[in-house]
Amino acid sequence: MNRLRRRSLLLAPAALGALPFARAQPAAGARKVLRFAANTAESGYDPVRVGDQSSIRVIAHIFEPPLTYDPLADPPRMVPLTAAAMPEVSDDHRRFVVTLQRGILFGDDPAFGGKPRELTAADYVYTIKRHYDPANRTEYLYQFENAKILGLSELRRRVIAEKTPFPYDVEVDGLRALDRYRFEIRLAEPAPRFLQVLAGWTCGAVAREVIEAYADDTMAHPVGTGPFRLVQWRRASRTVLERNPNFREQRFATVADLDAPGQAARAATARRLQGRRAPLVDRLEFDVIEESQPRWLAFLSGDHDVLTLPSEFGELAMPGGQPAPFLQRLGVQAERALTPSISHTFFNCDDPVVGGYTPEQVALRRAIAIGYDTREEVRLVMRGQAVPASSMIAPHCYGYDAALVSQMGRGDAARANALLDLYGFADRDRDGLREKPDGSALTLRIAFTPDRRARAVSELWLKHMRRLGLRTQFEFAPFAELIKRALAGQLMMWGFQWGAGAPDGDFFLGLAYGPNADQSNDARFKLAEYDRLYERQRVLPDGPERLALMQRLNRMMLAWVPYLPHFHQIQTELLHAHVRGPVRHPFNSDWFRWVDIAPDGA
Repeated sequence: MNRLRRRSLLLAPAALGALPFARAQPAAGARKVLRFAANTAESGYDPVRVGDQSSIRVIAHIFEPPLTYDPLADPPRMVPLTAAAMPEVSDDHRRFVVTLQRGILFGDDPAFGGKPRELTAADYVYTIKRHYDPANRTEYLYQFENAKILGLSELRRRVIAEKTPFPYDVEVDGLRALDRYRFEIRLAEPAPRFLQVLAGWTCGAVAREVIEAYADDTMAHPVGTGPFRLVQWRRASRTVLERNPNFREQRFATVADLDAPGQAARAATARRLQGRRAPLVDRLEFDVIEESQPRWLAFLSGDHDVLTLPSEFGELAMPGGQPAPFLQRLGVQAERALTPSISHTFFNCDDPVVGGYTPEQVALRRAIAIGYDTREEVRLVMRGQAVPASSMIAPHCYGYDAALVSQMGRGDAARANALLDLYGFADRDRDGLREKPDGSALTLRIAFTPDRRARAVSELWLKHMRRLGLRTQFEFAPFAELIKRALAGQLMMWGFQWGAGAPDGDFFLGLAYGPNADQSNDARFKLAEYDRLYERQRVLPDGPERLALMQRLNRMMLAWVPYLPHFHQIQTELLHAHVRGPVRHPFNSDWFRWVDIAPDGA
């Protein structure tokens, strides 16, 4: 979710020969360590309280939801993870019963009093309730609120009104453990895609004993049932996970149709992994290197095994979409894919400058969105490692329309200026800058993280808004601080990236759903007609009627402009020759569960 950085100084391929490329492959039987560098600092490791990608990447290997996605199936297909089988679902999609595997253990922790602790249905009940606890201020409550679990929203409102601690032991009609290994979820209305919530990292099971034992510092004490456990954390520097000795015997299997055309690579991966036990490596090391150039050099020197290629180096490393010759000589592998993501800028619709719903207020946002050139951003900042976006729905998600073309982000200064003129945004004092229709000052304040790429984007904003006669100021702060301020409605404009956690466009449409304000709806956009249509499409099964509603909602977002869509990122993973694994899954965050390091000669 980190925003863009300025192009760093590139090393010429001829200069790379002096670097000690690629650490030696481990000998057969040696301890396997996989090293990765993150581009942003983590906020912590409590799955209810985080939202940044660096934190999610770690907790996804510690905590487990009931379901997941087959790592090889394309299109995505859900499969059980801690569940014994796929859940029972009523015909009306209002009742879901999950049965868990027996004998799954949490990692050891003093909170358990020295005894093995088995995963039970009550743990998932507790985990979901934590999202409703106002004290946790989760960004992801909307996933459950939108599903309307019977009784939980009412309980949350009562807690807020009475200012009392959340009563975790109070039973509600919509969420309960039926016995030790089965829990039931009942909804007020149909939710045909609710199982996608149960496949997300936000449903990773936590143990109540651990949360209560470390109530003041749950971010530093993640204890789950996953393949790894936390052994070291230096904030904003290094996180180390090691194999969880309590992890169950999980063997690789796939339900993917590997006989279909174009599945040769996936079939080869399946043959290599079939029957092998997770995890395949003994240790994961995550280093935080925020600047692109040192992160790139650390990979080239062999300090890291996997690199998410910084866009600044896209032309050097991947000319024509293929690894450069100097990388090929090193045996570096590349996996390149258009991600289910959207980089955007939101307009705070509660803000007195860019907010509001009158024609002139909407016209201001539209002019800004038309006047900014996302194509230039893709070319100069992303170095072609992205595709300009025409709407807020990401690729690979149901409802995405690749044929849709909009005026947003086209850098059309003439059209934008004409719109501002029409609605009374004029330069009354002849200083070259426009005032509001009532004559008061007009200043755009855009927030950024303090890194090179963000500063490069701020320069583009300054250039494009100057062409519109709009005064622009910038405020720089760390990502975690900006997230807090965005949730509190304290930012006028800010841009970052959302990645899809499930293969459905509902999440992106939900970014403009009124009740999601203070959560995912950073724009704080509230429009009764939009909310009504959004709620209607949410309960419909996939099909023409739902798609028509999704397209209508998409057009409404473009018309009212709570967001300016920038681009969908093309992500390239570079892997040293000794790294083996499946292609990174677009909706699974626990990629390293099935990644291996090959011994010499493999």
